[in-house]
Amino acid sequence: MMECTGKKNGYIQKNFQQPVKRYCQTLDLKDDPDLIQEYVKRHSEVHSWPEIREGIRSVGILEMEIYHIGTRLFMIVETPMDFEWDSAFEKLAKLPRQSEWEEYMSIFQQADANATSSEKWKLMERIFYLYE
Repeated sequence: MMECTGKKNGYIQKNFQQPVKRYCQTLDLKDDPDLIQEYVKRHSEVHSWPEIREGIRSVGILEMEIYHIGTRLFMIVETPMDFEWDSAFEKLAKLPRQSEWEEYMSIFQQADANATSSEKWKLMERIFYLYE
């Protein structure tokens, strides 16, 4: 497992043996410090559901990271170059326990309890990078 050094020292990134592409998404949590603390806990290695991590990998996602500040969540998803977002997330929504997880997570999120992951999380548009 990779060591995370923290927000002030940076986070070590995986090196893949292939070109990858990145998707970025955002979602807001309910403005309740106790709910936010529990949401963070439920995404820890110890408390996250193994079936959910396995399902994410099974649809072709190489890495997924979630960051938060206040009520704002930011997700980075890294995939192979041939990854197809819509078909992968349609497949993910049908995997065992995925709808149960999404319903459970809706307790914490500003989102519909019946929404799929791709309906709750909003894809972001990149507006800057260090142009070459």
